[in-house]
Amino acid sequence: MSTSFARGVLAITVVFFAAFFAWPIWQIVRGGFVDADGHLTFSYVGALLSDRTYLLALQNSFLLACAATTLAMLIAVPLAWMSDRFIFPGKSLLASLILIPMILPPFVGAIGIKQIFGQYGALNSLLIAIGVRPEGWTFDWFAAHQFWGVAVVEALSLYPIIYLNVVAALANIDPAMEEAAQNLGCTGFRRFRRITLPLIRPGLFAGGTIVFIWTFTELGTPLVFDYARVTSVQIYYGLKNISGDPSPFALVAIMLASSVLLYAVGKGLFGSAGHAMMAKATSSGGPKKIPAARAWLCTAAFGGVTFLAILPHLGVTLVAFSREWYGTVVPHDYTLENFELALGHELTVSAIGNSLKFASISSVVDVILGIAIAYVIVRSKIRGRAVLDFLAMMPLAVPGLVLAFGYLAMSQEGKFFSFINPVRDPTVLLIIAYSIRRLPYVVRSAAAGFQQTSETLEEAAQNLGSPPLRALRKITLPLIAANLIAGGLLAFAFAMLEVSDSLVLAQKQAFYPITKAIMELFQLLGDGKFMASALGVWAMAFLGVTIVGLSLLLGKKLGAIFRV
Repeated sequence: MSTSFARGVLAITVVFFAAFFAWPIWQIVRGGFVDADGHLTFSYVGALLSDRTYLLALQNSFLLACAATTLAMLIAVPLAWMSDRFIFPGKSLLASLILIPMILPPFVGAIGIKQIFGQYGALNSLLIAIGVRPEGWTFDWFAAHQFWGVAVVEALSLYPIIYLNVVAALANIDPAMEEAAQNLGCTGFRRFRRITLPLIRPGLFAGGTIVFIWTFTELGTPLVFDYARVTSVQIYYGLKNISGDPSPFALVAIMLASSVLLYAVGKGLFGSAGHAMMAKATSSGGPKKIPAARAWLCTAAFGGVTFLAILPHLGVTLVAFSREWYGTVVPHDYTLENFELALGHELTVSAIGNSLKFASISSVVDVILGIAIAYVIVRSKIRGRAVLDFLAMMPLAVPGLVLAFGYLAMSQEGKFFSFINPVRDPTVLLIIAYSIRRLPYVVRSAAAGFQQTSETLEEAAQNLGSPPLRALRKITLPLIAANLIAGGLLAFAFAMLEVSDSLVLAQKQAFYPITKAIMELFQLLGDGKFMASALGVWAMAFLGVTIVGLSLLLGKKLGAIFRV
């Protein structure tokens, strides 16, 4: 690979991140280290670190991330294994539906969750109806077990990230390696632990890292369920008084340092270089038929997990179709009027178009930049590639709310970036924000693919006269296309339903994305909740069809990440 190309990618990435990541973050963080006289001070951070309330919040954030990531892995890895290795009834449909949890923002899902698990929700009504509890009994499930409630919701929302990466990693394994181990007597779980697990480690680390840092910095779910004893919620509350209180600035600095440290430790323990493999021409491989009982057990496992994961979606859907829902298992009266009101509202049509435009452009930017960054990280030997890897992952360590406020701060009148002030037109900043925040998904997915694809394939092409970039385009990219599509789908889905950046930066109605429109509708009295749910259902349906359609297409063409 050309050293000049690698250095060019490094230079472009550094400039891009300096302007639209480091600088907005600096606008926020500097408030935690600069006093009223403009002098450097560590007193704000020191005061927070000596405060038991803030230390407890950091501990809760860490434990919450550990719990959610562990639960997500326990869900995703077995499902990915079954999807890659076995043929079972309903596999095509279930493998597609498993991706649906990605397409619902937390505050929209909260409508459905509260309808199901609230004091007068569907679950309590069901327990009363079947005689398990007496008439009039109430219990708030999330209020009683907030920590594990949030952890379970996070795991069920984010396990598809690990699933996507693990299935892609399993698809790249040469079956001959496992067959050789079996021939030597290494079978069952021991073969998985000694052979398969090390081979899929890059994909497992890629997905696990995203889930861990996402949960560690997550704001929406704890906020919705009133679990305020985490650092991200403390930052959110502190930002309301951002003009006079240095505490939120110092909290941001502490969270950034913690996230970077956690990522570095995880990278050192689990993210070291994977095992590259040649093309899988040595064995037939592929999913196998299994006895009917085991096949239906796989179907039941997929179906059970999927049902739990889409409970918020089901709740939102029922609200959208109902006239009223209170104290019953399901609504009694159904109507389509909520959809007519929502889709006919002045906010809706433009919001749908805006989200499609912002998410599509940002996803294209992410795929192009992500491929270049991952290629330099994995294939090159330049000295700055570790810096490139660090920069690419940093957006995961920063809460979207903080980055959004940083963009507001750096684009105020009189500042260098005032020409992209979102008060006038937030299009540029929203596309940049979506791109920055979702770039790690593409980089991690592409890097896992490069790590598992032998560099000798490109070297052979170059020895036959193919330039390095042409060898990359003709040889390597087709082999890792599943990884790239996985990362691109993640970037697009999350950009379509991005919450923090959309709520803060989109200040004019003409530029509202879907999530901003849903929030505005939800705050309306009367039919607001029902119209917001209806628009949420429309967004889910659109992205669900997109993801399911692409997953089926990729499964038929590549037989890799979405095997059907």
